[in-house]
Amino acid sequence: MEQFWQPYLENYIGVLKKYAVFEGRAGRWEFWWFFLCSLIIGVAAGILSRIPLLGWVFSIGFFIFCLATLIPNLAVGARRLHDTNRSGWLLLLSLIPLAGIIILIVFWAMEGDSGKNQYGACPARKTRSTTRKPRTRKTRARTTRKAR
Repeated sequence: MEQFWQPYLENYIGVLKKYAVFEGRAGRWEFWWFFLCSLIIGVAAGILSRIPLLGWVFSIGFFIFCLATLIPNLAVGARRLHDTNRSGWLLLLSLIPLAGIIILIVFWAMEGDSGKNQYGACPARKTRSTTRKPRTRKTRARTTRKAR
């Protein structure tokens, strides 16, 4: 039986496997799930670092995690910009306080170019419907009975 989190974990590991690949394109699903997983890990490590006596261990672990995922974060951000037909060098906008990151979030949230662009072929579009198994008549009948 497939776990509900398995596609998300596979996506996260898939981005880490493309550790320093700045060429090509990354779809919204790939980018935002990697971002969300990194955020969850960061928030959990931040909360755990507040524990007395053991906090320093989690702080060091969080620091190592940030260093280890710096390049993959930059790479997936550049590939996401490529999907919208923009240069990866626009990541330098993040150096502008507040306005730069807002502009990048808008660019990252935009739909990518359909078809091929100057950065490569369109990435495989993943949606929630492609990550779940198709429903059969039996499962549909079971869920409608439960709803009654």
